[in-house]
Amino acid sequence: MSRRLAKKISREEMLYEISQRMKFKRSEEYEALEEVFDKPTLMSLYKLMVKGTIGEVFGTIRAGKECRLYWGKTPGGRDVAIKIYLTSTTEFKKGRLIYIEGDPRFEGLLGRSTRALVYAWARKEFRNLKRAFEVGVRVPEPIDIEKNILVMEFIGEDGIPAPLMKEVELEDPEETFWTLMDYVRLLYQEAKLVHGDLSEYNVMIWNGKPILFDLSQSVTLDHPMAEFFLERDLRNLLRFFSKLGVPVPSLQEALKLVRGGG
Repeated sequence: MSRRLAKKISREEMLYEISQRMKFKRSEEYEALEEVFDKPTLMSLYKLMVKGTIGEVFGTIRAGKECRLYWGKTPGGRDVAIKIYLTSTTEFKKGRLIYIEGDPRFEGLLGRSTRALVYAWARKEFRNLKRAFEVGVRVPEPIDIEKNILVMEFIGEDGIPAPLMKEVELEDPEETFWTLMDYVRLLYQEAKLVHGDLSEYNVMIWNGKPILFDLSQSVTLDHPMAEFFLERDLRNLLRFFSKLGVPVPSLQEALKLVRGGG
């Protein structure tokens, strides 16, 4: 289907086509889709379906003020997570300015619409996931991006996402701690990124292994707050694992391990 033809499709036609791929168990799920998602978002979802990235959508995994996360499948049957950033929220810029200001990827966008910022934010998360994945950090594999819709690997089974680290009793807390330290080191040294919001709330445990997620706020090392965010990430890890009885290094020792060079 050509782009020109796709632009001529009405909202009602798109909703009908999209609804054929929806596998929601409750009618409220579809009503929420109709109510919340504007035509540009529906168009993006439609494009991802037409190009074969998304085959089916089953329902909401998580719903927040700024985004919705859905469980879906590719046409080939692979489970995917579909993250849709809402373009209508008025709170978007307020909570993200600390990450946006100083990031060259947002140059010239601060004075523009919320929609433009949301699109840039979604692209940023896709690129951050890609950089992390390519250097061996275990994150959901990024699959595709279309404006405010990010499609990535689903971590979990049968539509049930993997639990957060704060929700489980770790089999080997010390091994998990050092795995996460290695992830932080790889992000810093190889991907040139700092997670920026790393804690027990942004780590999933699947098959006994930690998986980082929510890299939307991650910043490059040239960001003016990068070192502040790195220290905060490490403080969070040291605090959490010290409470579990893991013999953790000091903050300065942890910083040396992550930065390298002695």
